[in-house]
Amino acid sequence: MSPTLFVLLLFLVGPIFYAIFLSFHKVQLLGTASFDFVGMDNFTKILDDSRAQIALWNTFKYVVIVVPTQTFLAMVLAASLNAGMKGEKFFRIVYFLPTLTSSAVLTLIFMWMYNQNGLINKVLDVIGLPTYNWIGDPAVALNAIMIMNIWSTAPFFMVIYLAALQGIPDSLYEAADLDGASAIQKFFYITVPNLRPVTSFVVIMGIIGTFQLFDQSYIFSGGSGGPNNSTLTVVLLIYQYAFKNLGTMGYAAALAFALAIVILVATLIQRKFSKEESLY
Repeated sequence: MSPTLFVLLLFLVGPIFYAIFLSFHKVQLLGTASFDFVGMDNFTKILDDSRAQIALWNTFKYVVIVVPTQTFLAMVLAASLNAGMKGEKFFRIVYFLPTLTSSAVLTLIFMWMYNQNGLINKVLDVIGLPTYNWIGDPAVALNAIMIMNIWSTAPFFMVIYLAALQGIPDSLYEAADLDGASAIQKFFYITVPNLRPVTSFVVIMGIIGTFQLFDQSYIFSGGSGGPNNSTLTVVLLIYQYAFKNLGTMGYAAALAFALAIVILVATLIQRKFSKEESLY
């Protein structure tokens, strides 16, 4: 086990403790490295940092909108594929294709589509709907990233739901048919309740993933979080403080540590709900 333990200590456990160490110091890594202990100053600074508040608010909006939408969409797609429709295997492949695409490539494709003269605006113009400056308008830019991520992430959770649907007894649906239940009633009164443990897992995993949004926001804004900080997320802000602003590595580590606490709390909630669902 020694090689494995060495790798884990060097690349996993070590960096975690080093980041915690940095969060309590004012750090200068370029030139002559210096570490000045500042106690809790980096953490209290978060409360007065307007950009940190904007990043947290953007991330919160992103989580609140994307997680429920992608969860419900994934459940609906899985239920439709499990209903014995014609061409089921073909649609499974088509639905899952966005998940196989590289995140960076997907973002570049959507940036081309979101261009003011791009595909989406042309389609909206043809059907008589208003067009938008998807990338340059602060009121729309974050929504554009949300749409892209819902479209690309929902198929991944769809596969999880599809596997869980195989475990629901057909006798429940047959009994509902005898009682004259419609397809919508069967979905909400049989499918949804029996998927509660999986839904709990999907929601928590979605929360953890959305809190870590970085690459799409970075590519969309060129690393600035613009326009007007509308696409600035917590992880992107950590990157900016750590690698763009000299002397703020310690503050970036404090932000990262705070984000880790949020993700840890979400994980504990997941474990709690999982236990409750299994007991139920």
